[in-house]
Amino acid sequence: MIASRLSALLIAALTGCMVLQPWRVHAQWWSLAPADFEACADVAEKAPTKEEKTAALTRCNAKFAGRRKPGGGYTYYDFMQNRSFDIAGPNPTPAEQKYIDEQYTLFLDRERRNTIVQELAARQQQQERQQQQREQLQQAAFKSEAEKVPLPPVSPNRQAAAAAEQKARARARACAARQTFSCEWPRLSEGISNLKKALFGASPSKTAKRS
Repeated sequence: MIASRLSALLIAALTGCMVLQPWRVHAQWWSLAPADFEACADVAEKAPTKEEKTAALTRCNAKFAGRRKPGGGYTYYDFMQNRSFDIAGPNPTPAEQKYIDEQYTLFLDRERRNTIVQELAARQQQQERQQQQREQLQQAAFKSEAEKVPLPPVSPNRQAAAAAEQKARARARACAARQTFSCEWPRLSEGISNLKKALFGASPSKTAKRS
């Protein structure tokens, strides 16, 4: 009876070992110590389930910061600076990490300076817009005041002269249209007077008045 129980336990143990053997073989993927992220990711792709694959890729990303370059070597991408750095191995060395940190400090200084310059430029543009608005308001106020100032009155002599000129122009247009004797008589009378002056000289009455 005891021998049969021992045989049954031995058989069960052997069976369990045979069942667990594939999982142990698969678990050895990390013990191979991949050289870089790409090699680690290739092994992670062979995980039997999606959850294990995702977990394995997360471990690869945490273990290796660098990525292979097509021409050889590795590159490290610093998302804080949005910039890549060439590194010798799959992870930055202490000297390389120090250089990356120094570059990040310079990056922050440049960002501060750019922010200050942008703020000054925006402030200057705002001041220029305010100055333009003030000038436009001043021009509008000056125009409004100019429209309120009354025009100087026209003198009576100018009004009479303008009325006489308009009347003469109207008479000339009417005469040009009708060609009547009343229109031609002033010209004819003036011509006769000029002819008398040319033939006989000034009249005695006018001469006496002049003397």
